[in-house]
Amino acid sequence: MTEADATPLGHGEGPIDRVIHALNRSFVVLASVALILMMLHVTAEVAARATGWLTLIGTLEIVSYYYMILLVMLPMGFVELRNEHIRVDLFVQMMPQRVQLALYVLSCILCIVFFSMMLWQSFLDAWNSMLRKETIMSNYIFYIWPSRWALPIGFFGLLLAAVCNLLKSIRHRKAL
Repeated sequence: MTEADATPLGHGEGPIDRVIHALNRSFVVLASVALILMMLHVTAEVAARATGWLTLIGTLEIVSYYYMILLVMLPMGFVELRNEHIRVDLFVQMMPQRVQLALYVLSCILCIVFFSMMLWQSFLDAWNSMLRKETIMSNYIFYIWPSRWALPIGFFGLLLAAVCNLLKSIRHRKAL
């Protein structure tokens, strides 16, 4: 780990970098809140069933369609900013720095294109789901359209993180 890697996110960078880091950190905070709520919800369900008092209706649906989606989608941009996604760069590490930079810039551009398409499609899906007030079959009316918005929000954070990493690598003339 280099000294630059050890510095907190957003320090020593431009204002755009700081905004992207702050936005993705806020997404992580929201995902953390969802994790705590899920933990409390499931614990309450288990305790209620164990004591025989009652069963909390909708626990499975809420965990599956709300908590889990938020936990997976929202932190993805933060993970990308920290370069902690899985990478296979065994052969790239043996290449000259210029080639590494060129490949990294190319991969960032491809990521930006891909995440832009994913953002657009997930936005359209969330919009259509909202217009239809999408529900699932359950013992009661369970609206799932609000959870559909986690995907475009998560892809937006991921897209911004890819742009931030691209600009950072160009600015430092080094693959991240």
